[in-house]
Amino acid sequence: MPGHIIVIHRWTDRYADYASYTDHGARRVSYVTTARAAGSLPERAAAVRTVPSTEDGKEVRAAVASLIEECGRPDRIVALHEVDLDIVAELRGELGVPGETSEELAPFRDKLVMARRLAEAAIPVPATEPAPDRAAVAAFAAAHGWPVLVKPVRGTASAGVTRLGSPEDLDAYVFPRDMPMLVQPYLPHDILHVDGVATGSGLGAWQVSRYVNTCLEFTEGTALGSVELDDPRLTEAVGVFTARVVRALSAGPWVFHLELFLSGTPEQPELRVLEVGARPGGAEVPFVWKEVHGVDLMAAAFALQMGEPLPRECLASAGTERGGWLLVPTPVTRPCRVVAAGRRGDGRPLDGGDGGPYASRVPVVGRTLADLPGYEHSGARFRFRGRDTAEVEAAIRRTIDEFDFRCTPIDPDAPARVVVVGSGGRPYREYAFADAAARCEVALAGLAEPTWQLAYLTGHRSVPDAGVDALTRAVGECVAGTPGRTGVFTWDEVLLESTAAVAARLGLPHMSPAAARNCRDKLATRRLLAEAGLPAVRYAHVRDEDEALRAADAIGYPVVVKPRSLAGSVGVVIAQDAGDLRRVHHHAAEAAYPGLDPLDGLLLEEFLSGPEISVDAAVHDGDARLVNVARKRLGFDPFFEEVGHLVSPWRHEPWADELTDLLTEAHRALGVRTGVTHAEVRLTPAGPRLVELNGRLGGDFIPRLGKLATGVDLTAVAVDLALGLRPELRQARDVCAEVRFLYPPRDCVVGSLDVSAATAVPGVVDVVPLAAPGTRLLLPPRGVVPRLAAVIVTGDTPDDCRRTLDEASALVRSEIEPAGEAA
Repeated sequence: MPGHIIVIHRWTDRYADYASYTDHGARRVSYVTTARAAGSLPERAAAVRTVPSTEDGKEVRAAVASLIEECGRPDRIVALHEVDLDIVAELRGELGVPGETSEELAPFRDKLVMARRLAEAAIPVPATEPAPDRAAVAAFAAAHGWPVLVKPVRGTASAGVTRLGSPEDLDAYVFPRDMPMLVQPYLPHDILHVDGVATGSGLGAWQVSRYVNTCLEFTEGTALGSVELDDPRLTEAVGVFTARVVRALSAGPWVFHLELFLSGTPEQPELRVLEVGARPGGAEVPFVWKEVHGVDLMAAAFALQMGEPLPRECLASAGTERGGWLLVPTPVTRPCRVVAAGRRGDGRPLDGGDGGPYASRVPVVGRTLADLPGYEHSGARFRFRGRDTAEVEAAIRRTIDEFDFRCTPIDPDAPARVVVVGSGGRPYREYAFADAAARCEVALAGLAEPTWQLAYLTGHRSVPDAGVDALTRAVGECVAGTPGRTGVFTWDEVLLESTAAVAARLGLPHMSPAAARNCRDKLATRRLLAEAGLPAVRYAHVRDEDEALRAADAIGYPVVVKPRSLAGSVGVVIAQDAGDLRRVHHHAAEAAYPGLDPLDGLLLEEFLSGPEISVDAAVHDGDARLVNVARKRLGFDPFFEEVGHLVSPWRHEPWADELTDLLTEAHRALGVRTGVTHAEVRLTPAGPRLVELNGRLGGDFIPRLGKLATGVDLTAVAVDLALGLRPELRQARDVCAEVRFLYPPRDCVVGSLDVSAATAVPGVVDVVPLAAPGTRLLLPPRGVVPRLAAVIVTGDTPDDCRRTLDEASALVRSEIEPAGEAA
C-alpha cells in the first residue's frame, strides 16, 4: 500500500506546488485546509478535510483523525506556513511521526527562546523580555528607554506588534487575551531580510534584501516593499553573519528567513538579529525566488519535512539578477469594496511594459476585500526584476507613486444589492425578478439591453459577450458605488460557470468555479460521487456508437445516453436494447443547447427505474438544507421531456431521510458550499439515486411552486446566500402546488392562444402563455421545450391539483398551423 502524507495547507494562491513535490499517484497525499484555500489544492489529492481555521487545534486534530481512518497512519505530516508549524510539530509527537518536534521548533517560533539561544552564541540581538503586564513593560522601558515594541511571543507578519512611545501609550494599551507577549526596544534602523537554504555544512543559495518601509509601518497603512541588494561589501558581511546565525540555531539543513537590523557605516556595517524563521520567507519571496532565481524554496522545505535531500538547485548561488516585491495595504478598514485600482490618472494596469512590475495581483474594481490576515491578502501585490538593485528599487518606488488604490468601507446596514447575470425569458423568470426586488436592490448584467426587467432594476450593464472578463467588468461597475453588501448569482445554466468565476474575482459569496464545473459536467459529477462512496450508478464515458454499444453490454439494458453538459434534458434518451441504442444514439451525439459546450463524448448510464423528483436545497457555509421536493411529470418517451412538476409534502415519505443523507453528501463531494441548488433524483427500489446536481435555482416555475406550497421564497433565499447571509427556511404551510405545460399535438406554428377561460377556474394561480403568435414549435426531439402555455394551480392534495389542472387545461384555446407552412 502506498505511503500516506498529510499536508496542512492555508494559502489560496499557488505558493506551493505540491503536485510537483511528490507523486500523488504513487503516494496517498491528503490535505487539511480551509474552504477558502481548498481551490488551490492538487486535483489528485487522496482526500481533503476542511476546517474553519488551520489554527484551530481541535478541528485540525479531528480532521487528521478522519484522514487516518480513511487513508491510514501517515508516514509524514507537512506544513509550509509558519503559523501551521506548531500544530504539525505537536501532531508528529502525538502520532509518533518523524519530523521536526516542538522542542526543535522552539528557537524559531518562540521569540524568547530565539533571543536567548542567539545571545548564548554571542550573536547580537535586541534586549528581549517577557511582557505579561504593564508593570513588566514599564520596567523594561525604564531600563532601555522609550519607545518600545510589544509583540506576540509566537507571532508572524508583524501581526499584533505595537509601538509604545510613552507611559501614556502604555496606559492605553490593551493586552491581548490568552496571548503571551514580549517587549523589545524600538530600533530605528534599516531592516534587512536574508532568505535561503542552510545545507548543514554552510549556506546554499541565499539572498539579502532591504525592506522599503517596514513591516510595522505596513500594519499602520504604509506600502511595504523589498529589494534584493548587490552591494558586495554589505552582502559579504551579511553572508558571514548569516552563517553564524544558522550554525547557532541548527546543525542540520533548513530553509530560513532571517531579519536583521542594519546600522553602522557602509565601511563597517553593524548587524543585529531581529528574528529568524525556519521556513521560506513570506509575502512575495517564494514567487520571486522561483521566477527570478529558479529556486523553489517551498520545494526545499517540503523535501526536508519529508526526510528527503535538498533539491540540487538549492545548493548553488541564487544568480546575479535582482528581484523585489511590493505589498499595498487597503486604505480603509475591511471589509471594503475597491473603487479604483490602476495607474493614477487613467486607471490602466501597471505592468512590466514600461519598467513596472513583471507580475501582480491587483483586485478588480468592485471586488469585496474581506478582513483576512496575512500578507497573501494584502490589498495589492507586485513583483519586480532587474539587472541591479537600483533598477528594481526605482520600479518599486515608481509603482508606489503611480498606483491609485481606493476603497470604500462596506456598511452592513446600508441597502444591499445583488447582480443577476442573465435574465431568462419573461414568462419563466419575471416572478423571480419581482421576488428578488422585494428583497433588495437588483441590478442586471446581460447580453441585451433590459426592457420589461427595468421595473425591477436599480442598475444594469450590457456586455458584448458572456466572457468572464466582460461580465466581471459589468458586475464590478454595478456594485462599485454601493455602500452596502453586494452579491451576484444567476439562474441561467448557460452562465453558471462564468458567474462563479466572476464571483471569485470580485470576492463575493458563490459556489466556487471548481464546484460549478463539477455540477455542469455530468461525467465529473459521476466520478466524484463514486469517489465519495455514494450509492453507485453504473456509467461509462463513450465517444462513439461502438463504444456505447460495448458499454451498454457491460452495464446492461436499458441504458440512458446523455450529453455531458447540456441542459433541460436536451439530448437525453433511453435505449431498451442494442437496436434501440443504434437508433437513438445520434440524438444525444448531435444534441445542442445555445451557449453550452457539450464537451467530449457522451455519458452512458444504467437506467434508474422509479419516480423522478427534483429537490431544491440551500447551502450556507457548507451546510446543505433541503427545502422543496417536486414530483416530475415526464412525457414524449424516450426523450425525458419534463411536462409538469408537483411540489407537495415529502418529509413523511419513507425515503426522506435517505434522500437527505444522499444530497448532503453529494453537495460535499462536488464541493458546493454556498448557493441554491436544484437536484434531479430517481426513487429506485434500492433507494434514492442522484441523476444530477445543478448549481442554480430550478427552472420551470419550480421555485414559484415552492413558495406557493411552503411559503419559502427560494429566490429570496438565493439573494440572501449571494449576500453571504444565512437564509430563513422555516415553512409557513405545507400544501401542494403544480404546473402543467401544454404542448401542441404536432409540429406547428402558433396562430393564437386564449387562456382567459382557464384563469377563471378556482384553484388556478396563473396561466402563463409561453408561445407568442408566429412561434414555430417542434416536438421532441426536434425542438427544445416546445410549449404553448403553463397552468399553475394550488390545492390541499395532489388530486385537488390534478382535477384543477384537467379542468383549466381543457379551457386553453389555441389556433395552430402545420410547421411546414412556416417557411
